[in-house]
Amino acid sequence: MDGLTDQDTSHLQRAREIARRGWGLVHPNPMVGCVLVKEGEVVAEGWHTEWGGAHAEVNALREAEDRAKGATAFVSLEPCNHFGKTPPCSTALLEAGVSRVVYGAADPGLESAGGGTALRAGGIEVVGPVMSLQEARRDNPAFFHNQEHRGTYVAIKLAQTLDGKIAEAPGRRTAITGPEAKVETHRLRAGFDGVLVGSETVRVDDPLLTVREDVPLRKQPARVVLDTEATISSKARLFEDVSVAPVVIFVADDAPEEPVSGLERAGATVNRVPRGKGGLSMEAVLAVCWEMGFRSLFCEGGARLASRLMVAEAAQRLHLFVAPFVLGNEGVPAFPGMEGAEAWSAWAPAATPTMFGKDVLLEFDRID
Repeated sequence: MDGLTDQDTSHLQRAREIARRGWGLVHPNPMVGCVLVKEGEVVAEGWHTEWGGAHAEVNALREAEDRAKGATAFVSLEPCNHFGKTPPCSTALLEAGVSRVVYGAADPGLESAGGGTALRAGGIEVVGPVMSLQEARRDNPAFFHNQEHRGTYVAIKLAQTLDGKIAEAPGRRTAITGPEAKVETHRLRAGFDGVLVGSETVRVDDPLLTVREDVPLRKQPARVVLDTEATISSKARLFEDVSVAPVVIFVADDAPEEPVSGLERAGATVNRVPRGKGGLSMEAVLAVCWEMGFRSLFCEGGARLASRLMVAEAAQRLHLFVAPFVLGNEGVPAFPGMEGAEAWSAWAPAATPTMFGKDVLLEFDRID
């Protein structure tokens, strides 16, 4: 990070680290962390702990009390500069007498940006943004995508074997990853507004798609199903807890009326959209999702849906769990229609690979 001492960089990295504690609790707001340092000593830390609650800077200032005067605030995201559910963080920093602010990412918000300018105008030394846009997006990808594109952010999760298979055979439910990867999948789900699957996944796996495993959670994500012909059963497990986790189903404009009515009686919200190549129009589906307030979707199946999203450039991140065994030629491929290096030229690693038990999580971002 240019222009910073090693100690500055360390404090800013710490702010980014503690910001991640807000995962599953603050979306669609961004995760933000703040570290207050005075005379070389950390006097307080704070992060955005809940949606609608105090921001990271305010939580750190409350902990620091009068020790904030003359301190340097290291903030992962530019302090906000607007009245939303809370007052501007830029004002709070000015009133606390902070002498210097170092922030990592520029705020892309149309309403919330401008905190750095306000702080400079108030006489505070400001350093930032010190992170590139690509790096900044990695911390809060959905927030940045929402602000830049006014559209729903889509991440894909797949579990595959070393030979790139997700099941032993078509239509056969196959356990790929271990319990540690399962817990991480639930943790990831918690940070999204909806979990997206195709109708085949519902028929084969009959999943709940709710967040379990005792991970931090603000609210259960909606279950979003693409079911072109309205063929899934109204007896599916998805409908067991509709009051807690809504079920939203997309069908074709010309889908039969009787099964659609059955899904609605079971508690689902059904949306009719135009057909597209290989199923429903993804553009129409995502447009309706945005109108319904879904700012982020976590796609968990299946392989054809994942490939369609990637080919259509409708997905922005890939979470790929790789298990250490092979299924052979009869297995179902993870990315049908995406063979060859050219199909992957728009994707780049987003994080260092992480071990979950025997499985490895690889993460990739689409390069704009």
